[in-house]
Amino acid sequence: MEHFYVITNPMKDTGHRTACSIRDYLISHGKTCMIDIGTAKPGQEGYTYKDQVSEDVDCIIVLGGDGTLLQAAVDLAGRDIPFLGINLGTLGFLAEVNRTDVEEALGKLIHNEYVIEKRMMLLGKSYDRQGMKDKARALNDIVITRKGSLQIINFNVYVNGQLLHRYHADGMIISTPTGSTGYSLSAGGPIVEPKARLILLSPICSHSMQSRSMVLSPEDTVMVEIESTNSGEVQEVEAIFDGSHKVTLCTGDRIEIQESNKTTGIVKLSQVSFLEVLHRKMGD
Repeated sequence: MEHFYVITNPMKDTGHRTACSIRDYLISHGKTCMIDIGTAKPGQEGYTYKDQVSEDVDCIIVLGGDGTLLQAAVDLAGRDIPFLGINLGTLGFLAEVNRTDVEEALGKLIHNEYVIEKRMMLLGKSYDRQGMKDKARALNDIVITRKGSLQIINFNVYVNGQLLHRYHADGMIISTPTGSTGYSLSAGGPIVEPKARLILLSPICSHSMQSRSMVLSPEDTVMVEIESTNSGEVQEVEAIFDGSHKVTLCTGDRIEIQESNKTTGIVKLSQVSFLEVLHRKMGD
């Protein structure tokens, strides 16, 4: 790798000190490096100006935590540039490098001591009566959740056009294997090897006996249709992509979710297995 681009979370990298240290190290070893300082336009999602990332960039180094890396992956989906996450937060599965190990990690990058894992992404398209209203990708998950006051959501879930179940719940998590250790896990979903290609469905606090998660093929298409309340009132819910991009859905609206044709490359420097990382992160 010769050309690097650093995306930093200014809330966690005060004064961009870690980002500047990385840039200086790489330049001193004959590489090129540019820092994105996270100055996005007002109202713009994400940290990254896509047009600043030149075509010759070999690797994007993300400083912050899993959330920062997730946003960067969606911002730059389709560019086919791998990401290395450096964890400046607490618990992280995507950002595997700790703050104290940055120089060692950079040395491995320079000497090509790494592998790149391809992670599947989801594509969600939401529709109202006029047609498609929004389209976005997610590396971790797409969460259908209530908006505003506390309420039970009534929604139908279809798989490949066939009704799976009518849910009365607080929501639904549609997750990738990468996202299986996130919100899906908190909702009782299974932990999945992140390189796998699967779609996970995990209801949130289902008000019925049908509360178990389901594992689907990556070729399947999931459709969630919003119903009215039990009293016939219009429901308003949100579809949230990787915790950031939000789309409002009302009664009669639907969202279709399937595997994206784009993937995210994650740079892995350690020979430690996913199971060992899981043991370290989650305790005995």
